[in-house]
Amino acid sequence: QVNLVESGGGLVQPGGSLTLSCTASEILLEDYAIGWFRQGPGKEREGISCISDSNGNGRTDYAHSVKGRFTISRHNAKNTVYLQMNSLKPEDTAVYYCAADFRIVPGTVPNYWGQGTQVTVSS
Repeated sequence: QVNLVESGGGLVQPGGSLTLSCTASEILLEDYAIGWFRQGPGKEREGISCISDSNGNGRTDYAHSVKGRFTISRHNAKNTVYLQMNSLKPEDTAVYYCAADFRIVPGTVPNYWGQGTQVTVSS
């Protein structure tokens, strides 16, 4: 059983920043592509960012809705993947999930998931 663990969510004002973390104890995250997903109230789950495994030269990709505001990165020594979120908007309010698989492919469901962390952007 592989469980990813997200942390770092919370309540933040519009324009503020948060950094989410994703870690695991059963696998080395550097061996996997990691994706960040979110599901807002009444919305479908959407993929917002991904990073390739260490063999993929750390290639990153972002959804249009977060490009330029969010940054995904790895800290392999800590077995952690981060999602730095800046200039947050109320529409960023959602439960954020990290997921892992050998490849993150749009339209497919990664194999391993975390339990999610709530991000609320409100004044």
